[in-house]
Amino acid sequence: MSHDEPGAGPSGTAVTPPSALRTRSDARRGTLRAWAELLRVPALFTVPGDALAGAAAVSARPTPRTLLAIGSSLCLYEAGMALNDWADRDEDARERPHRPLPSGRVHPTAALAAACALTAAGLTLAARTGRPALAVAAPLAATVWAYDLTLKHTPAGPAAMAAARGLDLLLGAAAGAGRVRPALRPAALLFTHTLAVTAVSRHETRGGAPLTALAALATTGALTTMLTRRRTPGAGRLGPGAERLGPGAERLGPGAGRGRRLPAGRGDTAGPGPSDGGARSSGGGLPRTGRTVGDAGGGPPRAGRTAGEALSGLLAVAYATTAARPCAHAVLNPSPPLTQRAVGGGIRAMIPLQAALTARSGAPVSALFTVALAPIAARFARKVSVT
Repeated sequence: MSHDEPGAGPSGTAVTPPSALRTRSDARRGTLRAWAELLRVPALFTVPGDALAGAAAVSARPTPRTLLAIGSSLCLYEAGMALNDWADRDEDARERPHRPLPSGRVHPTAALAAACALTAAGLTLAARTGRPALAVAAPLAATVWAYDLTLKHTPAGPAAMAAARGLDLLLGAAAGAGRVRPALRPAALLFTHTLAVTAVSRHETRGGAPLTALAALATTGALTTMLTRRRTPGAGRLGPGAERLGPGAERLGPGAGRGRRLPAGRGDTAGPGPSDGGARSSGGGLPRTGRTVGDAGGGPPRAGRTAGEALSGLLAVAYATTAARPCAHAVLNPSPPLTQRAVGGGIRAMIPLQAALTARSGAPVSALFTVALAPIAARFARKVSVT
C-alpha cells in the first residue's frame, strides 16, 4: 500500500500550495504595475487626440487610416517612455530610486528592447497608413530617440519634445488627407503648450523654478485667449462642404464653404457636388435654391461654426482650469511636489486642448470623444503617476 507524500494529491500528483499560488499572482500583478509605471499608462490617453485634431484640421473624417495613425502614435509614444527610463536609469537611481529600473522591477535590457519593438511597430503602422503618414512618422521617431538619448539635458530638450507633439498631430493630418499644411496652426499651438510643460518638468525633482512655472502659466493664458477668440467670417481654410464641390471651389475665394453666397449665374463655376444628386440649374451648376456654397456638405455651416466655437470655448476653459491651477501653485511654492503636480496638470491638459482644437476645426464629435478620455486618464492617474 502506498502512502501519499506531503503536498501530494490522492494519486500522488504534486499539489501547489495556495500560498504559492498567491505568491505567483502577486508577482504577476507586481510586474504589470512596474510596466505600467515604466510606460506611464495614464499619459497614453493624451495621445489619440493628436491624430484626431490633425484629421479635423484637414477636414478629414476619422477613417481606418486615422485608427492606424493613432496606433502608430501610441507605439512611438510608449517607445519614448521606455527609452526615457533606460537612458535616465543612473540619474533615477540617485533621484527617484522607486522607478521601475533602479528598483530592479524591470530589467534595463527589457526596457530597451521594448523601446525598439514599439518603434518598429509604430513605423510599420504608419507605413500601412500610406507614404505621407510614414514621411511624418519617421522624423517623429527620430525626434523621440534624439530627445531621450541626446537632447533631453541640453537647451534644445524642451523644443525637441514639443516638436514630437507637433509632429504627432501632423501624423493624423497626413493619414487623413495626405497633406499637413492646414494642420500647421493647431500643431504650433500644441507645440507651444508642450514646450512650456517640458520646461517646467526639468525642475520636477529639485524644484525652485518659479519663473519657469510663471512662463508656463502665461502660455496657458495666451493659448486660452487664442482658442476663445472668434474667427473673422470668411477667413481661414475652406469649409468641410467646399472640398466636395470639385476643383473649382478654390476659385471662389476664402469664403467658399463657409457660408458665402454665389453671385447669380455663377453656380456653374463650382460644378455639381455629390449632395446635389446631379441636379443642375439652367446655368449648368448648382440649382438656384438660395443654398450657400457651404451648404453643399449638408447642414448649415454658420450654425455649425457657432456650435463648434461654443464647444471650443468650453473646452478652452477646461484646458485653462486643468493647466493653470497647479501651475499657479508651483509659482507660489516651487517645491518638487508642487512642481510635479504642475507637470501632471500640464500633461492632463493636453486632452481638453486637443479637443478644443478639434472642435474649432469643425469636428465636434471627435472633440467630444477626445475629452471623454480625460476622466479615464484621471482614474488611472490615481494609481499610476504620469511623471
